[in-house]
Amino acid sequence: MQSFLKILRWSVGLLFIFSGLIKANDPLGLSYKMQEFFDVWGMSFLADYTLGLAFVMNILEIVTGIALIIKFPYKQTLWLLLALIIFFTFLTGYALFSGKIKTCGCFGDCIPLTPKMSFIKDIILLISIVILLFTQKKVKTTMHKVLGLFIIILATAGVGYGQQYVLAHLPIIDCLPYKVGNDILEKMKSPADAVADSISIQMEFEKNGKSFLFDANHFPENFDSSYNFKSRKEVLVHKGNGLKAAIDDFSLNSIFTNVDTSKALFTSSTPYVLVFAGNINPSIPWDSLMSTLHTKHKLVYVVTADKSGASSLLAKENILIGDITMIKTAARVWPSVVIMNGSTIMQKQSYLDYIKK
Repeated sequence: MQSFLKILRWSVGLLFIFSGLIKANDPLGLSYKMQEFFDVWGMSFLADYTLGLAFVMNILEIVTGIALIIKFPYKQTLWLLLALIIFFTFLTGYALFSGKIKTCGCFGDCIPLTPKMSFIKDIILLISIVILLFTQKKVKTTMHKVLGLFIIILATAGVGYGQQYVLAHLPIIDCLPYKVGNDILEKMKSPADAVADSISIQMEFEKNGKSFLFDANHFPENFDSSYNFKSRKEVLVHKGNGLKAAIDDFSLNSIFTNVDTSKALFTSSTPYVLVFAGNINPSIPWDSLMSTLHTKHKLVYVVTADKSGASSLLAKENILIGDITMIKTAARVWPSVVIMNGSTIMQKQSYLDYIKK
């Protein structure tokens, strides 16, 4: 029995630590996932607090995992883990049964899980924690209180510092499709075995007080003006396998002509720089950054969704307008310097690291 409980305790603890570390590597990614949940629930007013929530959530996952392994404080840790796993199970269950959330972000972008896989994982963890809770009296705590408290404080400080670091210097491990070495054009191609959803367009008409649904391509022979159009809707005929291109929203439009220039850049024989910044923050040392870039590179483009800010603060620069979601995925730190060779990402750094070089 003791061996079983030890294996169970270590398994649950290590899984919480592993899950927390992956998300702590990219706390902004978790905050974006939280925003997605809040948007679906009509609670968008909480979007400004998601980064702080993600920060605390990652610390809780890692520290409670460590506390479970060292068995200090054992009982309180189990109750906290139970509260966490009930919350996580609710989220993954909602994602699975509502169909409104594609992924729960349990292991960040590094290990994408389907809602079904995430829900099953949380159910197993829930059962495991309940078993540990009911058998807590069988487990003896030998950790000295001072040492246990020191380990908990050290772990909390370490995770907090680590998250602050990646928020300023980009994730240590880049699991996103815009990582160094990736070819954006290749990532824009759909997988060979991808099967898209099959959709049928249905139109609703009313005649003599009765409703009729017609396929867009098959109308009755007696169709005439006596049928009054009511609505048009898409009906899922066959569900695809969900596989799609890793990048499906990449386009760079000229700020003046609104023409997509990405293809021209991808075929350029001269290496160039894309400076990603969702918004143009005036507190950023733009003059120093752009001066350094122009000294080293012939072609430099600022990619942003903030047209007015770019026009005001960076009027002399080459400005390209991109989708805000794409920019959030391409660069977790704003601005980030991405050196390109054609469509291949050669280097990627936060502006702080680039200026310090």
